[in-house]
Amino acid sequence: MSTPFSSINSVKDVRYGIDPVFDAWLLHFMSENNIEYSIDPLKNASPEQLRFMVDLPPDAVYVPCTDTTLFSLLDLSNHRNLLDQYQQRWQRIRQLFDLCGGQGNDRLRMETLCRHKYDMAMHSHIYLPSRLTKRLLTIFLTQSGQADPYQDRKREKNRRAQKFLNDTTLDTLLAACPSPLSSCGAISELRFELDMIELRRSLSLSTWKRVFDTNQPLPGRTEIEAEFNKYCPGLEELRRLLSPHNPGRMKILFLPEESGGHIFDLLIVRCLLRQGHRVIMALKEGFYFDAPTYWDRESDSTLAAAYEGAFFFDDAKASKNRLLDVIKENPFVVISDGTRERLNLIRTSVTFARAWKEADLILAKGVLNTRRIMQTSHSFTRDIICFSRDANDTLIIDYKPKPQHLRKFTEIQIRSKAESLITRMRAEKAAGRNIMFYSAIVGSIPHETETAINILNTFVPYLRSRMDDVFIINPAEHFEEGMDADDLMYMWEKVQRSGLITIWRFQTYADIEKSFELLGRRVPTVWAGKDATFSTGCTKEMGIALDMQKRYPELQIIGPSSEQFFRRREYGVGKFCDVGVDCD
Repeated sequence: MSTPFSSINSVKDVRYGIDPVFDAWLLHFMSENNIEYSIDPLKNASPEQLRFMVDLPPDAVYVPCTDTTLFSLLDLSNHRNLLDQYQQRWQRIRQLFDLCGGQGNDRLRMETLCRHKYDMAMHSHIYLPSRLTKRLLTIFLTQSGQADPYQDRKREKNRRAQKFLNDTTLDTLLAACPSPLSSCGAISELRFELDMIELRRSLSLSTWKRVFDTNQPLPGRTEIEAEFNKYCPGLEELRRLLSPHNPGRMKILFLPEESGGHIFDLLIVRCLLRQGHRVIMALKEGFYFDAPTYWDRESDSTLAAAYEGAFFFDDAKASKNRLLDVIKENPFVVISDGTRERLNLIRTSVTFARAWKEADLILAKGVLNTRRIMQTSHSFTRDIICFSRDANDTLIIDYKPKPQHLRKFTEIQIRSKAESLITRMRAEKAAGRNIMFYSAIVGSIPHETETAINILNTFVPYLRSRMDDVFIINPAEHFEEGMDADDLMYMWEKVQRSGLITIWRFQTYADIEKSFELLGRRVPTVWAGKDATFSTGCTKEMGIALDMQKRYPELQIIGPSSEQFFRRREYGVGKFCDVGVDCD
């Protein structure tokens, strides 16, 4: 099968709307790899959730692979690279069978089934190598009944790494003072220099396979000293990002790679915590070869001890409010990324996507993460540091900055906007006015967000003209470009739970009819019969209103009855609308 790739010169050209033939191929490709949201929205991230992590222009497509792999898939006349990757994946699956596949007919059945899937990939040339691996692993795990065939192997790597970490020689070298740092002008600068030396050493240990590879001898004192003294390309970028001269401390999302070295990842975390940063560690949801999983600590006492003091947060669909509360209360939080494969942002959990969005820095370890992040032309929404070893076994640090045009609304900025409005509400209430909050549809009708805002900005002034001594809050008047639904829901919940609202009015169909009358228009078909119950954002707000009414019985709730609201599902991640509705 050929693809119309002649007009594809870069990753940014891989988008819908180029021509219908390419659109069809692209949809076929995405669906065959099970990463198309419109076909399987329960497993794949919505475009809005994906934009928490990837800077995507309209109609652009994110594919979780390197540029080289993507162009090998597009250009079938140059597919040697793709076939080589398929063969590498097949060899790794064969090794899994040799180590854990058992014997007899059961193994023959599983291996033959995997071979059929592999042969199909070699013939069709449409599967992402990483997605082929995921498919073959799923067959192995489901057919063999093994949850983690590498459990003992990972435990042994962690025990070896911990034993090496406890060795007095390494402890002495890790804590060894460097030569006098005369260039430091203040104690705080000296402290940061010492922190960076310790961090540099921990990064080396974390990626040094000799430390945890049971097939290699442990390094001796001379080798450790030589490793600690090696030049590390890219270290200055990490130093700049972590500098104490930067305003505030950072939230850092850490993406690990391999068991054994993961023991030293936790050394890195402790160093970052001591500098005042907060860390979210994202582990795999289930088996992916030697990668550490969220559940490993339950069967590995070494790892459980190393994670002492960490908070394991097992909500895969945490709201922004809940996640920020957890991070605020716990400097070290551990989550699952929601996957059993290499970094695939289309398949990561809601909590992972929100952790990425709330982070100031992504710290990603290993060659696989480096390939997936650095070897793609896609830009990401956060500064990213990748650290790994090159072909010469030298520690290298790569940096990919977020695009300059992206604006991140920090928790402090959003909270400040909420507190500013709360201050105004207090002043109005002290002046004897009632406080009314007006909840209305904003984005729950596809492609009608602009109309919804126009309705709000027409109807609320009409209400104000008819009411004395009522301060009416119109959410549309407090929107800033760049704020998404998560930011807005976080801000409004702070306002709504202030206890200052005396009247909470939810939009009715009569309100909508009146708005179109004021606009001099007939009610369009898509707005016929609509009211606040159609909005999942309003549904969430009705839940808050009822909760606040229990605390403040004098709160008056006006609009459709509360029972009509709760047929709606939760609002879509990063959307203003229902997860099952295709928003604009």
